[in-house]
Amino acid sequence: MEDKSEYSCPHHPCAACKILRRRCVEKCVLAPYFPPTHPLKFTTAHRVFGASNIIKMLQEVPEDQRADAVNSMVYEANARIRDPVYGCAAIICQLQKQISELQADLVKAQVEIMNVQTQNTNLVALICTEMTQNQENNNSTTTESPDHQQAYGNSNTSLEDNNVYAPWKSLWT
Repeated sequence: MEDKSEYSCPHHPCAACKILRRRCVEKCVLAPYFPPTHPLKFTTAHRVFGASNIIKMLQEVPEDQRADAVNSMVYEANARIRDPVYGCAAIICQLQKQISELQADLVKAQVEIMNVQTQNTNLVALICTEMTQNQENNNSTTTESPDHQQAYGNSNTSLEDNNVYAPWKSLWT
């Protein structure tokens, strides 16, 4: 009679043991990482790495890192199936290219923001200068003759009425 304690579950072997058509023992290295509900996970890794290599790799990795190792193997296996030559390297290169493009776009956007801020600062400075000049003109025109006011226009007009600011009027609306 067989010892039942050496089997984890005689009715539900792990996906790896089921695919390999072997008994799933209680201390099966593959069982925690390839449950019976995910046979494709093992099939993919097995197709690229082979069962014996998967077992060897898992035995060399500390137990607390084995789940990550299995996930990495399955990811690499999927990448190798899609691209047998480059595997994950192709994905990494593609992502690095995308990062470079996004960084270039970010720099362009930052330059554009700086240009707009500079234009706004220059516009405010120009408006302030014009307002100061208008105030000085208002102060000096009170002593000027009516002929001067008629020749150069009434300097007591508001900013909105002054044609000098007409091109910028759309900026404030």
